[in-house]
Amino acid sequence: MGRKERPSASYPRGVSVGHAAEPSVPSGVTALVFDRPARVVAAVHGPASGTYDIGSLEVTSTFGRRDALFFSGGSLFGLDAARGIRTRLLELGRGEPALGSGIPLPRISGAILFDLPSRRGSLPEYLALGYAAANAAAPGLGTSGRLGAGAGARVAKYLGREASRPGGVGVAGLRLPDGFALAVLLVFNSGGAIRDPESGAWLVAARTRAGAQRAPHRLRPSSLGAPASPATTLAAVLTDLPLDRRDLASLAGHVHDAVARTVVPTHTSFEGDVVFVASTSPRAEREREPAARGLALDAVGAEVGWLVGEAARSYAGTVLDG
Repeated sequence: MGRKERPSASYPRGVSVGHAAEPSVPSGVTALVFDRPARVVAAVHGPASGTYDIGSLEVTSTFGRRDALFFSGGSLFGLDAARGIRTRLLELGRGEPALGSGIPLPRISGAILFDLPSRRGSLPEYLALGYAAANAAAPGLGTSGRLGAGAGARVAKYLGREASRPGGVGVAGLRLPDGFALAVLLVFNSGGAIRDPESGAWLVAARTRAGAQRAPHRLRPSSLGAPASPATTLAAVLTDLPLDRRDLASLAGHVHDAVARTVVPTHTSFEGDVVFVASTSPRAEREREPAARGLALDAVGAEVGWLVGEAARSYAGTVLDG
C-alpha cells in the first residue's frame, strides 16, 4: 500500500467537514459529518482530556457507530457544540430511532481543547458554532489553517504563552493502490513544538524575545508551561477501507505514535490528546488469517504515520505563512 498521488480526490468517500469560528475571541468548532453512520473508535492518551460520549466507542461496545464527530475550543464550554450539531442533523433527517422509541437520535462524539482567554470576558455560543460548522460541512476534509477548532489554538507553550506560536488545523490525504483513501485531520494546540518526523527539522518552535526559535531540548518539567498552559492535540483518521473496529483500534495506536514523533513533548500531564479513527465503508472486511491481517494493518499504519507528518507540514506552511 505505497503512497501515490495526493489529488483532492484522495479523501475518503462518505465524510464532510465544516468549520465555524468566532473571530473576536477567537475560538471555534470543527464538525465531521458522515453520509451514513460510520464505525468509530476513540483512543485517549492525554490525561487531561475533555470528551463527549466516547465511552461507547470501545472496541467491545454495542453502539460503536457515529453520525458525526466534532472538535471544539472553549474547554468544557465547547461540549455545547454537540447540541448544535445534533439539531442540524435532525433537520437533515439523520438519526436512527432509539431503542424502539420512534424518536431519531443522531449519535455524536467529540473532544475539546483549551483556548480560553487569559482575561475574563464573553465566550462564544458553542451551540450556535456547532450548528454552523455542521451546516457548513462539505465533502472532503477541506484545507489546513487557523480554522474551526484551531481558530484559537496555540502551540509550543513550553516557554510560556508569550513565546508560543499560532496553532491550527492540518489535513492530509492519499489514495491507496487498491482505490481506497486514507486521510487525517489534526488540531494542533500543543504544549510541545512541532517537528517534521521525516527530516527531524523543527517546523514550529517557541520563540525567544530575540525572535529565535528554541527547540524543546532537555527542558525541565518546571519549564513546560504547565499548569498555566494546558494543551491538546486532537486527531481524526478517516478511511473508506472496510475495516472492523479491531482494525480501527489498532490504527489508533499508530496515530498516537505518530503524534508523539511530531509533537515534542506530548502526552504530558496537562494535555488532552484524543484520536478518533473512522471507517465510512458500509461493510467490514471478512476475517483473515492473523499474520496477513497484521501485515496489512501495519502497511496502513505506516501510511497514517506519514500522513500525520504531512498534516503537520501543511498546517505549519499555511498558518505561519499567514
